[in-house]
Amino acid sequence: MQRKPAAVLVIAALALTVTACGSGTAAPASDTATRSTGEGKTHYPLTITNCGKQYTFAKAPSRVVVMNGGSVAEVSSLLALGLGGRVVANAQNYGASDVPGRLDAIKALPTGGIKLNDQQDIPREAMLGLRPDFVISTYEGGFSAQNGFATRDDLSRIGANTYVPQHACGATGMVAGNPTIQDSYDLLRDLGKIFDVPGKADQVIAAAQQKVGAAADKVRGKPAKNVMLVFPGMGADDFSSIAAAGMWNDILARAGATNPFNDPAGNEFATVSKEKLATTPIDALIVVNYQNPDPDGSAKKILAQFPQWDAAKNKRYLVLSDSIYLGPSNDVAVDKIARLVHPDAF
Repeated sequence: MQRKPAAVLVIAALALTVTACGSGTAAPASDTATRSTGEGKTHYPLTITNCGKQYTFAKAPSRVVVMNGGSVAEVSSLLALGLGGRVVANAQNYGASDVPGRLDAIKALPTGGIKLNDQQDIPREAMLGLRPDFVISTYEGGFSAQNGFATRDDLSRIGANTYVPQHACGATGMVAGNPTIQDSYDLLRDLGKIFDVPGKADQVIAAAQQKVGAAADKVRGKPAKNVMLVFPGMGADDFSSIAAAGMWNDILARAGATNPFNDPAGNEFATVSKEKLATTPIDALIVVNYQNPDPDGSAKKILAQFPQWDAAKNKRYLVLSDSIYLGPSNDVAVDKIARLVHPDAF
């Protein structure tokens, strides 16, 4: 597991075993009812097992801190479940969103007035000073003393439970595992159980599944189209940060597409020579927008260099941001990509 350079921290995307007994297209702005009453379906005390350790919740958390970890999955999931009012400090912010209203909703969350460290995350003393009762990290390295963070034991001693998405347990780098859309659903279910909104989580998941399934049904049996995802400006040049292994491959597959640069070894990004690109058939291009002042211009610049691509001949490209990562909005990406590469199916 390689740590990514600073430019990648905020874009690297990242379930939980419970032992007790809207789709991604909406970003709820208010959680007053949820905060005050819950659904009464979670029976506290709730004990869960996360990354091999047990954590017991006497009640739904009310002072939540969300660490950066190069993700917006966790804060977006809280917002999708109407739980923004529980957050006392959020360090996650991608700077763009495929969901109307979500970017503003994230910006409106409190940051706790914390000075982030050189990893753009919350250092130990600042974390403890926030007096959280629940801390979410994208990867287990977010609780590493060696990295200058409060450990899970540190937080337990002040009464705070901690959580890491199950696929990222044991991960010390910003990028954890090779998640799929199912991991996004698992994250929503976990948070729904912990915060006593499992019904809301089920609703969000069901709506997303319906949209993903509808798109997949439309393109079923059609030849998979070659799609290149690129992150212009992240690396030394436009082709040093091409998407390889990652959640986007599951998204592409459901949309009737495939990634010709997927890396079975699990490397998230690939550097591809212009010679290799020139001989690879590319049917569509996706530019991932991370703090890019002109993502459409970036797409057009790339297409102009490879006029032999079908993508260039048909001006077939798409700009996406947070929906291609772990989080509640993968249905948005599946639907948009399917419509891009198989327009005749819609």
